[in-house]
Amino acid sequence: MKKLARREEEIMEFLWENGPMFVKEIVALYDEPRPHFNTMSTVVRNLETLGYVGHNAYGSTYQYYAAVSRDEYRKMTLQGVVSKYFDNSYMRVVSSLVKEEEISLDELKELIRMVEEGNNI
Repeated sequence: MKKLARREEEIMEFLWENGPMFVKEIVALYDEPRPHFNTMSTVVRNLETLGYVGHNAYGSTYQYYAAVSRDEYRKMTLQGVVSKYFDNSYMRVVSSLVKEEEISLDELKELIRMVEEGNNI
């Protein structure tokens, strides 16, 4: 699946947090100045074309819902980063985090312990 643009991710966050919504409800969640209804409708329809969003029809009005879960998107995004920047190596990712001191050795040991015990992380 394609990595989403910032505005597309915002809309997905709204759908994940609020459930099915009409475009006018999505627009109402933005601070002033709110994006134009037609612009938001175009973005939502594009998300549907990409397979991220589905809809239920109510007459000539559509209520949109997330067709991809937040966890599915998170996993796909992480796989894309690992593939693009770390040559498909999760070992390189962890090594980079340790090297850049984003994760301490104690945290890494705790992570290993949790994995060995089968705990969900």
